[in-house]
Amino acid sequence: MELLNYIQANWVEWLFAGGFALLGYGFRQLRKQQQEEASRNAALREGVEALLRDRIIQSYNHYHDKGYCPIYAKESLKRMYDAYHSLGGNDVATKLKNELLEMPTELEE
Repeated sequence: MELLNYIQANWVEWLFAGGFALLGYGFRQLRKQQQEEASRNAALREGVEALLRDRIIQSYNHYHDKGYCPIYAKESLKRMYDAYHSLGGNDVATKLKNELLEMPTELEE
């Protein structure tokens, strides 16, 4: 009988305590998920940056060997470099981009 009276008198408090415990658990799970997502996003950003850097270097080597860089390649290079730069890249690719943009657009005879 005392247990029934205790439950009737304190059910609201137990309900709120249980609700807050569930909210705390939910927030911890959400925070963990956000941290994992941030880690994946950082890895993707670094991977894309590395791929863009590699592609800029490949373009430089290709067109440097040819001795000229067509207009379409320069436009593509500008777009790659802009994306690369916005991801935080700014090393040797800047020098290579500038050199490619200064190259003639057609083979000189």
